[in-house]
Amino acid sequence: MGLPCSRFPLSHPRRCPSVPAPPRTPRPRPAARSAPVRRRRRRPRWGMRMATALSVTVLAAGGIGHALVTGLDTGITRVDPFKDMKNRPQAGHGMNVLVVGTDGRDRITAEEKAKYRLGGAPCHCTDTVMLVHISEDRERASVVSLPRDSYAEMPEHTDLTSGRKHHAHPVKLNAAYAEGGPSLTVRTVESMTGVKIDHYLEVDFTSFMRTVDAVGGVQICTARPVKDSYTGLDLPAGTHELDGGQALQYVRSRHIDGAADIGRMQRQQRFLAALVERITSGGVLFNPVRFREVATTMLSSVRADQDFGTDQLLALSKAMRGFTPASSEFVSVPIGDMSFPVKGIGSTVKWDAAKAQKLFQALREDRPLAASKPGSPSSAKAPRAVVVDVAPRTVRVQVYNGTRTDGLGRKVDDALRGTGFDTTRTPMTGTGRERARTLVEYDPRWDRSAKTLAAALPGAELRAVAKRGGTLRVTVGADYKGVTAVRSEETARGGPFEAVTGDRVVCP
Repeated sequence: MGLPCSRFPLSHPRRCPSVPAPPRTPRPRPAARSAPVRRRRRRPRWGMRMATALSVTVLAAGGIGHALVTGLDTGITRVDPFKDMKNRPQAGHGMNVLVVGTDGRDRITAEEKAKYRLGGAPCHCTDTVMLVHISEDRERASVVSLPRDSYAEMPEHTDLTSGRKHHAHPVKLNAAYAEGGPSLTVRTVESMTGVKIDHYLEVDFTSFMRTVDAVGGVQICTARPVKDSYTGLDLPAGTHELDGGQALQYVRSRHIDGAADIGRMQRQQRFLAALVERITSGGVLFNPVRFREVATTMLSSVRADQDFGTDQLLALSKAMRGFTPASSEFVSVPIGDMSFPVKGIGSTVKWDAAKAQKLFQALREDRPLAASKPGSPSSAKAPRAVVVDVAPRTVRVQVYNGTRTDGLGRKVDDALRGTGFDTTRTPMTGTGRERARTLVEYDPRWDRSAKTLAAALPGAELRAVAKRGGTLRVTVGADYKGVTAVRSEETARGGPFEAVTGDRVVCP
């Protein structure tokens, strides 16, 4: 019998090797032909050698083969996030994976905790939530970041810790994991997005650090110094090769400026683009030994659903053979209010319902999210604006009227909001004498945000005030002449969802 083609799942059928069957009636051979007879009797071992040789050839030529990924999924800790789920969204096109990063630091060494500022007890919550969509043709990956503080309506459920039954109630998105684990997290995200989740993947701090080290680190470029005293991140302007611990500091930092979680999500997107570039350009997918090393490292400390296994790894690795950073696109869910107050919960991030609905509809229909080309005609129609370092939508502003002109505070609040700033919408009356010059007061930690605000208020005085916090204070003076339109330095983002492809955010 010929060697079965099923042994070569990545081979083309016409190339499937076949070994001629031996004759049914053995015939005597001359002494000179005795060697071939001995080889036939040992055909099972010879066939195994041939299968191995061809598998290696296929792996080297076309990515990763079944032989080397079989058994990798045995190291995955399994969860069942879809158990007893009902009334789920209708399936769309492509594959949707919910990726959550948990605040797990139990297996990190004491030395690493000290070096990378990972002290304290884990919160048993999600530190990062991303919805990853793999297109049906496997040529595009769309990554949607969901802020962990997003306002969410949690479905009714049973608390895993206390056993108490809860009715539907408002929470922050990251609380879903704390109350109901992976299952409640999936239910909550599906309810918020209307997107059916096909697979669930959970990564903790340990898995993250070990995976980055396994691929040889990632390259990150910073246009300016990036420093966060909370995580210990301290990068001067320039190009940096980050190891696993440094990369964890980079993606966790949220106290660099007023951008907070939005800025952190953008750094996470830059990191993922850099990771895709390192994997696709570094030969990981075409080197079976390296692939197995990286995959084993990552999968040994992740949790995934029951159906995420060898076949899915093969499908993803085949899809990524032609991947480049340009094949990936990144976007944050559209925000309506960065500081939406909820009684008993505090400040939450409220999505822009209309824009978010369009975004998730595009995912269901398997449509690209990023603009076709940077600088396309649609972007050329945008109003001229001053380019600033920090996106105005991430800058929180409280307006005070420092003049005797009635209604000026409301006018300035509306104008700042119109150009993208996150104002409180409740302007107040300043105290003391009338100000001749507009004043911007800010916490020194938010100095870049203050410069963005000052660009919108030409001639304004900047004054640092320690411990003021993330909300900048504008006291309008008599010199006020209007608000100048500003836009973020990151002009690569475009299209209706401000999405960006990976090739636009990796190091040049």
